[in-house]
Amino acid sequence: MAETGTNREYRDRLFKFIFGNPQNREWTLSLYNAVNGSHYTDASAIRLNTIENAVYMSMKNDVSFLIDNTMSFYEQQSTFNPNMPMRFLIYAGMIYSKYVEESKHYHRYSSAQQKAPTPKCVCFYNGTADKEDRIMLSLSDSFDGESDIEVRVTMININFGHNNALLDACKPLKEYAWFVDKVRSNQQTMETLEEAVDTALEELPDDSLIKPFLLANKAEVKRMCITEYDEARTFAEQREEGREEGREEGREEGREEGRKEGREEGRKEGVLATLIGLVKKGILTLAQAAEEAHMTVAEFEAKTGLKA
Repeated sequence: MAETGTNREYRDRLFKFIFGNPQNREWTLSLYNAVNGSHYTDASAIRLNTIENAVYMSMKNDVSFLIDNTMSFYEQQSTFNPNMPMRFLIYAGMIYSKYVEESKHYHRYSSAQQKAPTPKCVCFYNGTADKEDRIMLSLSDSFDGESDIEVRVTMININFGHNNALLDACKPLKEYAWFVDKVRSNQQTMETLEEAVDTALEELPDDSLIKPFLLANKAEVKRMCITEYDEARTFAEQREEGREEGREEGREEGREEGRKEGREEGRKEGVLATLIGLVKKGILTLAQAAEEAHMTVAEFEAKTGLKA
């Protein structure tokens, strides 16, 4: 499979820049070991297959790779997204399609059962909303009926104070989480996001594994941090706009429902007035009019004031 290249214009997330970069395979392997409780040491065994330029839906995923017959799909999210299973379904479809086309061992027309790498879907969450340490997201929750397709995504909260054992098991991940947290805290006291990023880079401990890499790519790191911040802010603004639109739609639905109820009440009153007139003219008996109004005679008398 083709691997991600290094000579390209970085417009990715910082998470992908760190853990999806071919030159950082050791960090990718460390993250894999921490997530799976494994102890692999040969980083060269990792075969990166991250989607870089998918025409379909213009989608890119953060990190995906094959090792030990396990196909790992990793995504980082700074806003909670319960629809991640659908994204992973699309990513997996593209990756496995490529795997089948390029594999020398998978024969799709064979009469024998063909084995394929086991998929593992993980979303690393580091947003500001308070979320549990781990949440299982299921594609089947998106469907009204019983589904024949299922995708499960494990969402792992990597904010400081959550999943400490995992962070301790992967030093680059812990440093990444620390850096993101530091940028956020710096924003509270500094005038610009750029200043917050610069200061966080300087404050990274000197023994940090990722510090030399981030400093060597400082311009790209700052650009990605600013882009991610703008995306998160835009998402929050769009969500609030959506809420307001939803409230307005709800109000309009309420008004329309009220108009419907009013029309229905008017119709009923019109029918009742007609029946009263027919009873007074002797065309209908009280019992007949009550039946037409779907009432008992007593109810009809109480409603109209007529007496038998």
